[in-house]
Amino acid sequence: MTAATADGNPSGNGRALPSGGLFPPIEPYETGMLDVGDGNLVYWEVCGNPGGKPALVVHGGPGSGCSAAARRYFDPDRYRVVLFDQRGCGRSLPHASDPLTDMRHNTTRHLISDMERLREHLWIDRWLLYGGSWGSTLILAYAETHAERVSEIVISGVTTTRRSEIDWLYRGAGRFFPEPWERFLAGAPGTPRDGDVVAAYARLMEHPDAAVREKATADWCAWEDAVLSGETNGAHHPYGDRPPAAQLALVRICSRYFSHGAWLEEGALLRDAARLAGIPGVLVHGRLDLAGPLDTAWELARAWPDAELTVVADAGHLGNAATRTHVLGALDRFARA
Repeated sequence: MTAATADGNPSGNGRALPSGGLFPPIEPYETGMLDVGDGNLVYWEVCGNPGGKPALVVHGGPGSGCSAAARRYFDPDRYRVVLFDQRGCGRSLPHASDPLTDMRHNTTRHLISDMERLREHLWIDRWLLYGGSWGSTLILAYAETHAERVSEIVISGVTTTRRSEIDWLYRGAGRFFPEPWERFLAGAPGTPRDGDVVAAYARLMEHPDAAVREKATADWCAWEDAVLSGETNGAHHPYGDRPPAAQLALVRICSRYFSHGAWLEEGALLRDAARLAGIPGVLVHGRLDLAGPLDTAWELARAWPDAELTVVADAGHLGNAATRTHVLGALDRFARA
């Protein structure tokens, strides 16, 4: 492990990074809907250079869907960039906002299988994995299962979705936002202060009354936005500003995954990080990240022999210009590998 506190200037002698922080917008040259079984169709797209270095963007949430902005982290002349919407969200079908959508076949194991099926479908031997937040959990789970298929990993905002991390986000962080947390708890009537509020919301999201599901969605999004309010200054609400169907899918999937600890044995991703030996990794994490505190990134960097951890002193969960610069620097370096 190597670690450093970042000042916004990445090391390395790669070519000059794009002005304005990101590459210009690009559109996919290929899209599709992959039948992954269980009645699910997963949306995917490819952009950049068809002969370039393969890279997969693994979005957060779970349930947020991929974004066009993620394409702009990659040099389109050097990367073949694959993006996909995980089961039940984005453009994948059936959509989790529909109460009739069966969620039994939407677990971490299923998502790992979907990623591997997509790799095979696109005839990719090995690919770089990039993502953050929930995306980092899924990246690690996939890479520890299919290490031979991963060339490098870049993570911005490290999480492993341990139950301790979930408890921090939906309870512990309330010490910084006591009033919003009281409202969040009140949104799950009958849940004691020391009860499982995440499981309570998961049950509400399966309620037959649409009004109950919509209120639970609004209450969940309000709490998530409160945790991020120190980074957004109230100028925007990353959760509450989403379209209604996207919010419903996000909260239904999030509450389901987190109430089950993402179906991962507690601490398993850290315990098995030695499986990542030989895979170069860059971890970029904000010291002020209240949603996912720095200690998880630190523990992962210590357990993963080939990881480099950069701590961005003034960044939070959403990152900032320095975070983007370090991610771009890592992707520039790995493009030459």
